[in-house]
Amino acid sequence: MANKNMSQQDQQKQQDVEIKERLSHIKNKLLVMSGKGGVGKSSVAAYLSVALAKKGYRVGLMDVDLHGPSIPRILGLKGNIGPGASEEKARPIRYIPNMEVISIEPLMGENKDSATIWRGPLKIGVIKQFIADIDWPDLDYMIIDSPPGTGDEPLTIAQTIPDAKSVIVTTPQEISLADVRKSINFCRQVHMEILGIVENMSGLKCPHCGEMIDIFKTQGGMLTAKKEGLNLLGSLPFEPEVVSKGDIGNMSLLDDNKFLITQEFNKIVDKVVKMTEARPGTVSE
Repeated sequence: MANKNMSQQDQQKQQDVEIKERLSHIKNKLLVMSGKGGVGKSSVAAYLSVALAKKGYRVGLMDVDLHGPSIPRILGLKGNIGPGASEEKARPIRYIPNMEVISIEPLMGENKDSATIWRGPLKIGVIKQFIADIDWPDLDYMIIDSPPGTGDEPLTIAQTIPDAKSVIVTTPQEISLADVRKSINFCRQVHMEILGIVENMSGLKCPHCGEMIDIFKTQGGMLTAKKEGLNLLGSLPFEPEVVSKGDIGNMSLLDDNKFLITQEFNKIVDKVVKMTEARPGTVSE
């Protein structure tokens, strides 16, 4: 919390120092983004965070979708943000022992359905506070769930966390891929490294015959990744169980390997770990 006797410029300088200090204790920062809504971006961010935590990594999940926060409901998140180690800091919500979460929804009081009507500067300030004013522990991964598109939120992340890398989520059909190409160009313009593309809802396995049904076509993500010289992290089939469990905040799908989506998602997680752990970390052990 800023000192009231400090000038606005001094407060900004202090916040910048606190952000830099906090980020130095986070090894990998991954921004999960998409060109359009409805592609399962928040679900991918949530499942990626939980899967990494279940592998023993220390994970923070930061939900910067300030207008439509989905993370608390996908996780079935309980509890509130509390006081941190010092009066100036707040504590993120612990989801499981080595995973903590911050989102705007727990700060909205009883009415979780109230609209967040904010302009750019206020949103930018909140995102910076999510880093500087939150008492994050040392982390192996910070997963950041951004709203769709290339607006204030992903731009603020790119400018505030210069070593963040993006994971871009798409579905196979052309209307989604066209928006993904905008996300790719955004990352290149702001000099954000793209870790890879995740193709979501890539076919539905028929429960009767076991054949794959191409609901939104297939391989659009693979072809886009190949054309753009990017990694395809994986393709996830459409799984109705993700929808039903997400509606009740149940993440147990990750523990059930009978589902094809679980098998494929674990491959994506292994690939993310291999790509990021091969890089030098920023935390001094």
